Amino acid sequence: MKYENLYDMHTHSIHSFDGNHSVSALCKSAVEMGGKGIAVTDHCDIDGVEDYRALCKNQLNDLQLAIDDYGKSIDIIKGLEIGQGIYRDKEAKDMYNNFDYDFVLGSLHNLEKMEDFYFLDYKQYDIYELLGRYFSDLLKIVKQGCFDSLAHLTYPLRYIVAREHIDVDMSRFSDMTDEIFEALIKNKKALEINTSGLFMEIKDTLPNISYVKRFKELGGEYITVGSDSHFAERLFQGIEVGMDIAAKCGFKNITVYKKHEPILIPIE
Repeated sequence: MKYENLYDMHTHSIHSFDGNHSVSALCKSAVEMGGKGIAVTDHCDIDGVEDYRALCKNQLNDLQLAIDDYGKSIDIIKGLEIGQGIYRDKEAKDMYNNFDYDFVLGSLHNLEKMEDFYFLDYKQYDIYELLGRYFSDLLKIVKQGCFDSLAHLTYPLRYIVAREHIDVDMSRFSDMTDEIFEALIKNKKALEINTSGLFMEIKDTLPNISYVKRFKELGGEYITVGSDSHFAERLFQGIEVGMDIAAKCGFKNITVYKKHEPILIPIE
């Protein structure tokens, strides 16, 4: 491996609706791959989950068992991905503040009372109006603050640009993304480099290097890197590319979290 300090800060187990392997299987695989650390960050798309307390309790129980089994061999970080937190504010705040998580990703997979961007028929929408609403709600998530790192900033482009081949002038949203970055910086939150897109039609990270560079220019301090893997065998995919991007943009460290406190890990 190119880097010694290899952390995958975005992974999913069977506690996610689209996961495929147990927490234990993920951690065992991460050890076998020689990683330094892994955050298991299962989905809790709060606008579609009725019993989030049971989900969190069961996942945290499995995480503790994995720590007991593999914690001496790899750094296992108790994580969660809260999706659409602004649509159920009270529940999002409860998860972030009152459960035993080290690290929470904040994300937006769909707009309120709509399907995931994956499922939308884009012929039925004004793309710029849709993206405007997306970035506006993403800013609300940042201001709400129930997360440690903002996941896959440019998530809808996986489908709008890469899959549907719709050209989008993203410069139209530069002011909005700058405002998101400024809010992240003000609130001492991280930006995620999500490497899943490298293995999808978009063939790039989410967000790409131009956004990471802009985040740094505005004063961004914290970067996390995650594969967004839903399979044990795909852990750490693209993480070294993500670390390359962070380094090229001027970051000396990646960030991991314990009890929501950032820990800087040298890119080496």
